[in-house]
Amino acid sequence: MVTEALPFWNTKTLEEMTPEEWESLCDGCGRCCLQKLEDIDTGLYFYTNVACRLLNDETCRCKNYPERIALVKDCLVLSPTDRQHYDWLPVSCAYRRLAHGLDLEWWHPLVSGNPDTVHEAKISVRNRTIGEDRVPEEQLEEHIVSWIDF
Repeated sequence: MVTEALPFWNTKTLEEMTPEEWESLCDGCGRCCLQKLEDIDTGLYFYTNVACRLLNDETCRCKNYPERIALVKDCLVLSPTDRQHYDWLPVSCAYRRLAHGLDLEWWHPLVSGNPDTVHEAKISVRNRTIGEDRVPEEQLEEHIVSWIDF
């Protein structure tokens, strides 16, 4: 009897993953590149449709990923040891799901084998964002969206 090997995300902790495995967990949804508001009384996060200036609205990928930290002052780099930063990620995010002991969703490219399923499942922000240069900070509340679960 031949048994299939389990995928790396089912056999390794986030800390045990190689840099390539870690990066491959990103499903390309672009949700982490949206401006977020936090209610300081409740600690709840609210996503807006206002995107980082480096987000490509069509591909849902960073236009300058290698230099994003130098170019965007509040860009966060996720790491396996920074789990305190995972709470602002949407519940659909692979990093957050795996950190909470959940498996990847069917539409995740690592599961489906197709990078477009994240868009077909309407998980991505493709063609649903406004550039941050077009929205004054004091108007962010007007751009809160309900199509992202937290």
